[in-house]
Amino acid sequence: MNEKLCSSCGVQVMSRYTEFPCPECGETTILRCRSCRMLGTPYACEKCGFTGP
Repeated sequence: MNEKLCSSCGVQVMSRYTEFPCPECGETTILRCRSCRMLGTPYACEKCGFTGP
């Protein structure tokens, strides 16, 4: 089984998270835990380096 990890903090996400393709390249899936979404913690795409709030 493949663990889903928050792209911002690295914590394993199980519920109340969001998942979307990178807004820049669309090739990587960004996962955000509820806490990082609420705090606006930055994330970065592993493929193209795009950063977002």
